[in-house]
Amino acid sequence: MRTTLTKAGCRLAGALLCVAAAPGVAASGAQSPDESPRTPARAAAAAAADPAYKVLAFSKTAGFRHSSIAAGHAALRDLGGANNFTVDATEDSAAFTTANLAQYKAVVFLSTTGDVLNGTQQTAFEQYIKGGGGYVGIHAAADTEYDWPFYAGLAGALFHSHPHNQTATVKVEDRAHDATAHLGATWQRFDEWYNYRTNPRTTAHVLASLDESSYSGGNMSGDHPISWCKGYEGGRAFYTGGGHTDESYTEAAFRRHLLGGIRWAAGMTEADCRPETGYTPLFDGTGTTGWKQAGPGSFTLANGTLTSQGGLGMLWYSAKEFTGDYSLKLDWRMDGDDNSGILVGFPASDDPWSAVDHGYEIQIDATDTADRTTGSVYGFKSADVAARDAALNPPGEWNTYEIRVTGERLEVFLGGRKVNDFTNADPARSLRQGHIGIQNHGADDQVSFRNVRVKTSGGTPPGPQPGEVKGVNSKCMDVAGGATGDGTQIQLWTCNGANAQEWTRPGDGTFRALNKCLDVSGGGSADGTKIQLWTCNGTGAQQWAPQADATVRNPQSGKCLDAEGATWNDGTRIHLWSCHTGPNQKWVLP
Repeated sequence: MRTTLTKAGCRLAGALLCVAAAPGVAASGAQSPDESPRTPARAAAAAAADPAYKVLAFSKTAGFRHSSIAAGHAALRDLGGANNFTVDATEDSAAFTTANLAQYKAVVFLSTTGDVLNGTQQTAFEQYIKGGGGYVGIHAAADTEYDWPFYAGLAGALFHSHPHNQTATVKVEDRAHDATAHLGATWQRFDEWYNYRTNPRTTAHVLASLDESSYSGGNMSGDHPISWCKGYEGGRAFYTGGGHTDESYTEAAFRRHLLGGIRWAAGMTEADCRPETGYTPLFDGTGTTGWKQAGPGSFTLANGTLTSQGGLGMLWYSAKEFTGDYSLKLDWRMDGDDNSGILVGFPASDDPWSAVDHGYEIQIDATDTADRTTGSVYGFKSADVAARDAALNPPGEWNTYEIRVTGERLEVFLGGRKVNDFTNADPARSLRQGHIGIQNHGADDQVSFRNVRVKTSGGTPPGPQPGEVKGVNSKCMDVAGGATGDGTQIQLWTCNGANAQEWTRPGDGTFRALNKCLDVSGGGSADGTKIQLWTCNGTGAQQWAPQADATVRNPQSGKCLDAEGATWNDGTRIHLWSCHTGPNQKWVLP
């Protein structure tokens, strides 16, 4: 419980406001590249060392060898020495054994090229990733192991070609991830800029991309990711296309970029690395057009960041009232023991109490009581505290919320993990229609916000949303290896938030992942017929009907989606089987 005045001390049942300050949004001067204003005391309090861990830096080459590898190793050792991790450097693929890999939180592929691991070593590395290990790919790591499908999925995209070395503009798409939070909206860099064989945007979360108009030789039709992250088969994968030149590894911004990728891959910091497309910015860092201040207090705007001051009040998006289903995402950071929140579903009004009386607040305050802590629907439902704690970054680091509204259902995701699932049953409130706002809580509370964006359904009736399909033992329906090839096996796997476990049901009877459909192999009907991923084709082999008993039936065959066998571990095949309503045929749908 906080020793300063909390929301509970202001007013019961979802209190929002207590004290007064000046209204509006104040623009402040230019800030350092590392964020919006913070007092030295808050910044010092926020800094906490990671626990000691080890990283393996692997740089074997079977093709072109980059002269910058030595500089890369030196930079990694420097970063480790300053940030509490030890780097073991090797070019010996014999290091890839189950026992040896187990000591490392992350494995860095530093400009590896060609086929660098044999089959046994590949298997050991796959097991390492599936056991929760981290992968960091630097530059030519994308020019590696072309014939190993697991690695192609892990890396996210493979090398196609490159023009001559030159300066390009990097567009920073995610300023909350630890690898990019220190950067501005754009980043001017000199490097060798790879073109890739495929665009990773649909299977990975893009952190930064290239402005192809800023240099010559880009061939990805104007959508050119250059750094990304993803959950993959139980592990974490980060890739950056930079790092060709020796000078890259003495560049402070690039070194910090690498450090953030290593920290995230090693599990030292959290981020939402689910693929993200279709969002429209409401606040992109350039101004607050469409926003209004309600009540006292204000926000400063600097370095693309809104930071609360004074209050209590609320900055709300008056330009649009959201109806139907929508997903709201935004990045936020506390500097210390601070307090704020996101308000949704309230009517237009310059009186912030309308948000309290007619809407809901998603809390930001990790030290308040259970129903008033980060991730809670303030005063109504506590967060799943274990899930919240696993996803929450500490003060001084950025977090990402997704607030998903489906009819009267409100789901809260923190760093890509669901931490709350609430359904409105109050006739005086409705999530189906209303505005959104961010709170400035009080003089002692400093919370910052970036990249407020929304994806709407266009006011269509509520329907199933993308999410996990959970089966027996609370494991998820998973596309093996995150692969997208026709015929890829569907399996059970520990839920990990990866895109290979995100399924959509667009209302046409199909289940879709990775832009393909859940399919009965060959349209068969025999018990044991493989369930696979396949290009959507409108056939009966891709039709699925959820039943009241929690089974999912393929009407064409009259049989059910079934987890094979009786042990149901990671990797258990999903196949077609006669319906019997056993636990391995029960599914919880998004």
